Amino acid sequence: MQTPRLPLPTTAPKDIEWRLPRHARSVGRARTLFREQAKSWELPQELTETAELLLSELMTNAYRHAKVPPGREIWARCELTEDRLRMTVTDASDTLPTPGTPALEDETGRGLALVVALADDWGAEGRECGIGKEVWFELAVRPVR
Repeated sequence: MQTPRLPLPTTAPKDIEWRLPRHARSVGRARTLFREQAKSWELPQELTETAELLLSELMTNAYRHAKVPPGREIWARCELTEDRLRMTVTDASDTLPTPGTPALEDETGRGLALVVALADDWGAEGRECGIGKEVWFELAVRPVR
């Protein structure tokens, strides 16, 4: 007796998570993975570009500033609803980020300011399990006209 075949889903999943090593190369890898996912979800180019920039900033912060033991990962999660794209970056550091005010000559320190300026909403909180934090942003998904 043959097992009946189930129909294949017609739409892509609306959430995806990547677990990446805490390494500088993971920032670019996260951007690439997100671009591929955005393409499969047929997200508008402007939304994709903004989300990619902000994801890159959160990944960079997790890589550079999370003081954690070797071997810890950075997790990036992307969730799409009908009207929102939410990106969450999780690391094992308990220190919550705060937007800074870099001087004009400073070469770093503007990442979170970009998130604050470009995201429709954002936040940071400790993880429920008690280890690390989640930093997230949301962008409104507007219909393509």
